Amino acid sequence: MRATITGVKIAGITSVVPSRSISALQTGAAMGLSEDDSLKIANVTGIKHRRIAPAGMCTSDMGVQAANFLLEPLSWERSSIDVLVVVSQSLDYRYPATACLLQDRLGLSDQCAAFDVPLGCSGYVYGLWLLASLLSSGSGKRGLLIAGETGSTFYSPVDRSTAFLLGDCATATALERDEAAKPMYFVMGTDGSGKNFLIQSGGGSRNPMTEESTKRVAGEDGYVRNQLELYMNGAEVFSFTIKRVPKLFRDTMQLAGWDISNVDAFVPHQANLFMLNHLAKSMKVPHEKMLLSLEEFGNTSSASIPVTVNHRLHSKLNNSRMNLILAGFGVGWSWGAAGVTCGPMIVPPVCEIADEPAANAGSS
Repeated sequence: MRATITGVKIAGITSVVPSRSISALQTGAAMGLSEDDSLKIANVTGIKHRRIAPAGMCTSDMGVQAANFLLEPLSWERSSIDVLVVVSQSLDYRYPATACLLQDRLGLSDQCAAFDVPLGCSGYVYGLWLLASLLSSGSGKRGLLIAGETGSTFYSPVDRSTAFLLGDCATATALERDEAAKPMYFVMGTDGSGKNFLIQSGGGSRNPMTEESTKRVAGEDGYVRNQLELYMNGAEVFSFTIKRVPKLFRDTMQLAGWDISNVDAFVPHQANLFMLNHLAKSMKVPHEKMLLSLEEFGNTSSASIPVTVNHRLHSKLNNSRMNLILAGFGVGWSWGAAGVTCGPMIVPPVCEIADEPAANAGSS
């Protein structure tokens, strides 16, 4: 699917992370690995530290803080926000939608449309496309996209294939109608035949949670996890990425009428360093244009693109305009990229937040 959206601009992006930082050495020590083995894994993944939310802090708690940090410098009246989109796979409840909870906690109007998008690695691009499409069509003038995960709750702490990867983060992106805005270009695709290679198989309607599904056992790969924890086939993930993502970048640049020289920065989903280096080399993207943040924050799923923007581009986008290619790809299989021209806009550095859940979180 390809789309060109006009008359909408990105007004700002904020990202927040918990204060607790866990190193690769600590992760390895917890499963009995030597320092040498832990460092070898860290060198391949590129992930040296991950931020971990304390018990009781949900993605929504971080999302409230990310949104508040953005709305204040924007000076937007909360009643002026017409649409709220929440992209996450770590939702507060099966129902109601987390977007409904955040509409209330953020003090948005009861005329605001609010809904969830339960996508992972590609979710930020899909959320951006959905929100921009709605605003461009005349369905409101201002919108808020909250994307984030508490990925640290998804994996087995003794599964070497996942425990070194996932971190916690939430982000907020503000969009508004602006007839002078440069077009946004989107390319998306899906191949659900890859569903079993990156999956949390238990806990849903297909395989409801039982006592058996909570027991950790060794899988065919030798790693120990239960059915409620993430399974990842790294070889298949790599194969999917190499097959789909270079074409995704090329198709998005072609739609935008850009080539590598016209793109100021490529901001990919922060999967792992080996994979991203391979992509940059195969596409002949200069090292300085392929932006990374996984060394500090790990793989934060739907939040990994915006947190990289805040971490690497805050000083530039606050003062200048840039052509960016944003690309998410992974669980599903699902992929999407956006070619956006943005800035100057509100883009502060990544903010570290306190270890307490936000106030007024509601009750169970």
